Amino acid sequence: MAAAAVTSGIITLTTDFGHDAPFVGTMKGVILRYFREACIVDLLHETAVYTPAEAGFWLQRSYHYFPAGTVHVAVVDPGVGTDRAILLAEYDGHIFLAPDNGLLADLLTGTGPKKVYMLDVDKLVNLNLPAPSATFHGRDIFAPLAAHVAAAALSVEAIGKPVDAWVTSSLPVVEVGKQSISGVVVSIDRYGNLISNIDASALNHFARPQVGAAGSVFSLQRTYGDASSGDCIALVNSFGVLEIAQANGNAAAALQMRRGDKIVIQEDI
Repeated sequence: MAAAAVTSGIITLTTDFGHDAPFVGTMKGVILRYFREACIVDLLHETAVYTPAEAGFWLQRSYHYFPAGTVHVAVVDPGVGTDRAILLAEYDGHIFLAPDNGLLADLLTGTGPKKVYMLDVDKLVNLNLPAPSATFHGRDIFAPLAAHVAAAALSVEAIGKPVDAWVTSSLPVVEVGKQSISGVVVSIDRYGNLISNIDASALNHFARPQVGAAGSVFSLQRTYGDASSGDCIALVNSFGVLEIAQANGNAAAALQMRRGDKIVIQEDI
């Protein structure tokens, strides 16, 4: 059996399960049953349901705030119980477990060192796990695997087959034109901020960038308090991507925008 990677004992959880049912809690219970000393961090449980790309967007921009050797479990899994594969990846000093449905695709296009494996389900027998349900692999497969890996009792190589291809992300790519750069709203947070897939570096292509969406143009500000209450503005948020917000309000409601709607940067002339 291959040696397990050096781990931190930390496990993060990213799901679309929410908190109004025992799904997250039972995942934690299984982890602790196999690894009592685990440090479990809830990264995100309110991501849009059935939307792996949004979960992957946040995981890609959050994992590096954790110590190297952290195990990141992401379960947004509309194909649970089908023949969809499960990916086990070592990337940039971290370990990731997720369904092969595009959730990890953008992360794995990064330049960091990586090894990617597909779970060999036949090797689960060696772990003496109960037979998994057809509808809750987060509890029955991902949680015990994460516990064993985080406890350094199991390596991903030992239960995975190396792969060099995986399901691509459903998130539209940022389009770079001669006079504009356009992306889409990926996520809407509880404040109604419209969070795009456009990285802050895109603004460097323009001397005086202006941001357009929903038929309006928004001034670029440094922070929310630099705008008058009720004004909609554009800014670079704390995760380094462009967002549109309403000062002391809800931009999604004010502009009637949804996930997937277009946001464009152009030169202010």
